[in-house]
Amino acid sequence: MSKFFIDRPIFAWVIALVIMLVGALSILSLPINQYPAIAPPAIAIQVTYPGASAQTVQDTVVQVIEQQLNGIDNLRYVASESNSDGSMTITATFNQGTNPDIAQVQVQNKLNLATPLLPQEVQQQGIRVTKAVKNFLMVVGLVSTDNSMTKDDLSNYIVSNMQDPISRTSGVGDFQVFGAQYAMRIWLDPAKLNKYQLTPGDVSTAISAQNVQVSSGQLGGLPAVAGQELNATIIGKTRLQTAEQFRNIFLKVNTDGSQVRVGDVAEVGLGGENYSINAQFNGAPASGLAIKLATGANALDTAKAIRQTISDLEPFFPPGVKAVFPYDTTPVVTTSIHNVVETLVEAIILVFLVMYLFLQNFRATIITTMTVPVVLLGTFGILAAAGFTINTLTMFGMVLAIGLLVDDAIVVVENVERVMAEEGLSPKEATKKSMGQIQGALVGIAMVLSAVLLPMAFFGGSTGVIYRQFSITIVSAMALSVMVALIFTPALCATMLSPIKKGEDHHKHGRFFNWFNRTFDSGVQKYEAGVGHVLRRKTPYLLAYVLIVLGMAWLFTRIPTSFLPEEDQGVIFAQVQTPPGSTAERTQNVIDDMRKYLLDGEKDGVASVFTVNGFNFAGRGQSSGLAFIMLKPWDERNQDNTAAAIAARAQQHFFSFRDAMVFAFVPPAVLELGNATGFDIYIQDRAGIGHDKLMEARNQFLGMAAQSKILSQTRPNGLNDEPQFQLEIDDERASAQGVTIASINTTLSVALGGSYVNDFIDRGRVKKVYVQGEAKSRMTPEDLNKWYVRNSAGTMVPFSAFASGKWVYGSPKLARYNGVEGMEILGAPAPGYSTGEAMAEVERIAAKLPKGVGISWTGLSYEERLSGSQAPALYAISMLMVFLCLAALYESWSIPIAVMLVVPLGIIGALLATSLRGLSNDVYFQVGLLTTIGLAAKNAILIVEFAKELHEQGRSYTEAAIEACRMRLRPIIMTSLAFILGVVPLAISHGAGSGSQHAIGTGVIGGMLTATTLALFWVPLFFVSVSALFGDKRKKDEHESHESIASTETPRNEAGQ
Repeated sequence: MSKFFIDRPIFAWVIALVIMLVGALSILSLPINQYPAIAPPAIAIQVTYPGASAQTVQDTVVQVIEQQLNGIDNLRYVASESNSDGSMTITATFNQGTNPDIAQVQVQNKLNLATPLLPQEVQQQGIRVTKAVKNFLMVVGLVSTDNSMTKDDLSNYIVSNMQDPISRTSGVGDFQVFGAQYAMRIWLDPAKLNKYQLTPGDVSTAISAQNVQVSSGQLGGLPAVAGQELNATIIGKTRLQTAEQFRNIFLKVNTDGSQVRVGDVAEVGLGGENYSINAQFNGAPASGLAIKLATGANALDTAKAIRQTISDLEPFFPPGVKAVFPYDTTPVVTTSIHNVVETLVEAIILVFLVMYLFLQNFRATIITTMTVPVVLLGTFGILAAAGFTINTLTMFGMVLAIGLLVDDAIVVVENVERVMAEEGLSPKEATKKSMGQIQGALVGIAMVLSAVLLPMAFFGGSTGVIYRQFSITIVSAMALSVMVALIFTPALCATMLSPIKKGEDHHKHGRFFNWFNRTFDSGVQKYEAGVGHVLRRKTPYLLAYVLIVLGMAWLFTRIPTSFLPEEDQGVIFAQVQTPPGSTAERTQNVIDDMRKYLLDGEKDGVASVFTVNGFNFAGRGQSSGLAFIMLKPWDERNQDNTAAAIAARAQQHFFSFRDAMVFAFVPPAVLELGNATGFDIYIQDRAGIGHDKLMEARNQFLGMAAQSKILSQTRPNGLNDEPQFQLEIDDERASAQGVTIASINTTLSVALGGSYVNDFIDRGRVKKVYVQGEAKSRMTPEDLNKWYVRNSAGTMVPFSAFASGKWVYGSPKLARYNGVEGMEILGAPAPGYSTGEAMAEVERIAAKLPKGVGISWTGLSYEERLSGSQAPALYAISMLMVFLCLAALYESWSIPIAVMLVVPLGIIGALLATSLRGLSNDVYFQVGLLTTIGLAAKNAILIVEFAKELHEQGRSYTEAAIEACRMRLRPIIMTSLAFILGVVPLAISHGAGSGSQHAIGTGVIGGMLTATTLALFWVPLFFVSVSALFGDKRKKDEHESHESIASTETPRNEAGQ
């Protein structure tokens, strides 16, 4: 094949240019994000039951829906939470690879079976089914700079004027408003109702009857009488639009003929649809819209489109209102990708310099370097065809591939120059002869490296997604590299290399290069003597190898494990939890203290603080608060102001808060998998022991976790039980007084819970009408006595006549996991420990919990446990594939053993480097380890291939091994050094994405250093020992299908090439 393109170099150029063009066009269309869709697909069901307690919601809504969800294809687990404000969310998580659209349809179909069984109030509110994304892409906030608008005004403006345009923006998925739009609020006065012998139910009924939209038909509508000349639409009764109209709703006629209207018994006006959320931006009144990314959308393009939408809306903002972006995940995406691109360029430059140092021929170096853009751009084309994105993982794959892809070009160029120097052939003829010698070796090395990495593409789960990014990227680059080495590089060699006379030294003759060549040749002679020494005294070195293997196994057990390294995402979360039963005012005081410290004490690193009172990741309620802390750009912060450092200092300060628990934490590297790093676990009631016993078990767990030196920030992702007032109705006494249970329930639901009646029109937009008792009539248990119910005789009966109450404890938030009541607990490893060690400690503590209490991992921890179980199988399959490829390459079962034995020499270096730097055995380390295995095997192949050929030509095993080592030392060191320097920028990076870059770069550099230095001495030892043990049972083939890259006739100055 190569001969065809050597004779037709323009054809080769055309193919290379087409590959580059396709790749360049693919870059323009490929989505850009920080990570691919690592999190498994999930579908969320959201329901609101106005006025219901968490227990009521769980019993009447959650369990009804959960029971119907069983049997859905690929369902992994189901988690639910019920809140005391009547809201509920059920999240069904599916196996990785499940089509989210199909999953949503299946969930919707199951939900349709449950809907008729739900309370009418829930059905009236509507049930929302969306593709669930845990993390927000960004938060768009409105802040009143002159305090002219309240948070309710801002919330209404967002819902009425901004929510729809933003939700229509390309790439926007789900959203959450931190606030609510206006509603028509009817605030009932119980004393006035009693005065007119009316009940809250009467008011709701009157509003339902008189605030209606009637379809009244037409005058002269078809069929019409003959000669009809009039046709007009009849406008009947329409929905009310103003507070005055609602005040005039007729309720009853008194005995004296006077009329009672809504305005006589209630205050009527526009207010918030709910009052559960209070947001502030740097202390100023604000409201926000949290936006989630649509499935498969481009994060950067979506954020850019959202900003453009906001820019288009800004001219119409009320005076004094300003749009802000208090939380934005796209800067870390942009910076991470930008940093990796810089690393890519640095790697290319370093590889070029290494190649020039060893080849000492500018044209030869240019030829090898020209393969880089062809292969990299071509790889982008393959990524586009495979449906991948441009993300940090695929870009890491590109960086790793640079050192690999130049190897093939180096082998081609080096061999062509050697043939020209030895035989005096023209560049064209020398290239033809050279390619005949090395085509098989090129394909063989590519097969081995692909065999190491390709099995990663077939693993499942979130770990499999990460593996697949690396695997497909590097294997694609390797395949293209071989194709370019067989098509494009020979054409360049034939047309660009200068002729070399037979026996002429083609290296540069400057002072530096003369010194380098002398030093290198001297080193080669010492190396040759060293190999001879090793082969003469095999036993000590074989024992040393056994010690290395034992050390490798020991290090594997010592290095802490984790799923992904922590990253500085440019944002921190702070979660506030005040004591049970606390009011929003008390929680706001804590939030104010927290914000003051962040803006003043951490002003060097913190850019803004957006606080939300009434909501956090643990639940909703007046005792909950959350802060989105946006940090300054990475280049404006030093090492003392990383996200982890600021969070640690903030946490120390927050420990001084006496009246609240405040946790500052850094989000995980992959936000899709949760909102906090560390571990995520559910403590479950597996034996029906009840809520109180489960609460005791949770507290016992938290107590033991607090005593553990391995765990830190262990906290419930929920709310503690709080005082609740249980109202008890005496049905017999109520019946004796002529009061129906239905009227009692209606009065309670409307007066205290707040009842959604129907809708009205506010400035062209449909909004809701709520009826509820005024604030001062529902503050204390005694206020219940202010409410009356009308009996069958028309007499008003007070609640005190048939109702009593008592204080009990109950949970404002109830959670279930896989259909069983559970309590979620989050935590992090203590400094110096990994998540793997923390998870092992959690299991140890959980084993001490009472009988009937079990645990289940979820979220990030579930994925980490899955990845940990997959790693051994991954290593085993990769090693098996390498062995089989080598057996096919050498047509031998014994020679591959000599190559495989070199693998621990690379692994020990990766483990040492990772351990010394204090890093963990995570997914990136595993990818780097597999790459190291492939490269170590490649170096061994270069020696074993030549040694085998030399032995077949009559040399003894020892002579063949020593000669092969001498001949291949230069290309091994050149390619290894090129690869190591290409990865150095990853290992020394800082800023966004540096955690993952360190994880992969450190292991690969350590592994390559030992794989190169140790393997140079142990590979010939393995070859000689294995060959002597098994013997060479193959007969020589007189018509060999391929020749070695070099022959035994290679002159001694081969080492200087």
